[in-house]
Amino acid sequence: MKRSELYRHLNVNLDLAVEAHEILRGETGAEVPGVRMDEEIYDHSTVTTITIETDEGVKEMGKPKGRYVTIDAPDIRKNDYDIHHEITQTLAKKIIELMEVNEDASVLLVGLGNWNATPDALGPQVISKSLVTRHLFNYSPDELKGKLRKVSAIAPGVLGLTGIETAEIIRGIVEHVKPNLVIAIDALAAGSLDRIGTSIQLADTGIHPGSGVGNNRTGINEESIGCKVLAIGLPTVVNAAVIAGNCLDVLLDELKTSPTLYKIYKGLNPSFMQGVMEKVLSPYNGNLMVTPKEIDGLIESTAKIIAGALGMSLHPGIDHSDYARYIQ
Repeated sequence: MKRSELYRHLNVNLDLAVEAHEILRGETGAEVPGVRMDEEIYDHSTVTTITIETDEGVKEMGKPKGRYVTIDAPDIRKNDYDIHHEITQTLAKKIIELMEVNEDASVLLVGLGNWNATPDALGPQVISKSLVTRHLFNYSPDELKGKLRKVSAIAPGVLGLTGIETAEIIRGIVEHVKPNLVIAIDALAAGSLDRIGTSIQLADTGIHPGSGVGNNRTGINEESIGCKVLAIGLPTVVNAAVIAGNCLDVLLDELKTSPTLYKIYKGLNPSFMQGVMEKVLSPYNGNLMVTPKEIDGLIESTAKIIAGALGMSLHPGIDHSDYARYIQ
C-alpha cells in the first residue's frame, strides 16, 4: 500500500506541505501537477517553498491554493545564540515576503493552543514573548509612526477550555479591532521525528487548528474571519502510526538485503502489514501522538525565535542585530 493511502486509512494528517509533497513525488517519481517547489540554502537552514497553483494541485495535496514556506533548521536544537539569530532573521525575511502589508497596517497576533499542555503551548508562549504596541498609539502616535506597527495579541485558548470555537473568538475581535492582517501561531503534527521542534512552516492560506491531531475545528482563514491570515506553525508531535510505518519500512529494507530472509519478504503483502499496524494502534484508532521529553526546552527556544522574527518583520524600527531586547 502506498504511504499516502496508508495515512488516509489511519486518519494521519500531515500539516507540513513539504512532507505531503515529498510523499507524492516519491510515489509517482514525477512532479506533482499544479504544484511548484523552490529551494534556498542558508548556513543553518534550508527554505523550501511549495506553491499550489491549480485545482489539480489542491486535489493532489489536500491543501488550499497558496504558498507554504518551510524552514528546516536542525541546528535549532543547539543552544547557540548566533545560530538562532540567523534562523530568526531568515524567518523574519520570509514573514515580510508573505505579509504584503504597508507600514501603517494593523496586525493581530493569535497564539493558538492550550497553555496547559506543553506540546500545544507554542502559540501562547509566542504571544507572551511578543511586543504588542496597539495601546501605545493612543498616547504618542507621531513618535511611533514609521518605527512600530499597531500590533495586538491574544491567546484565546481551545474549545475544551472556553466552550467557544476559536474562529468565533477571533472573528469577534477582528470585527472590533479591524486589523489588516491576522498572524496565527500554532503547534503542528509532523510526518518525521527529525522535524519536531526544527521545522517552521509559514502559509498564506490560514490554518485549521487541531487538524494534525484529528481534532478538526473551524478554519481560521480570510473566508471565516473576514481578514487575511498568515499562519506560522512548528511540529511538536508525530502520530504513532507514522513511527510504526517507518519501523516497518526499515524492517522490510533489512529483509531485502538478506538472502535467507528474502523469501519472508516476498511472502508479505501490504494488507498484512497494514493489519499489524492497526492491531498495535487499535486502542487509540490511529490517534496516538508522540512528543520528546525535552519538548519544553524546544518550545521555549522556538517561541523566542518566532517572537523575535515577528518583532523584526512587524516593527521597522527594531534593530535586527539587537532584536532580543524586544522579546518579553
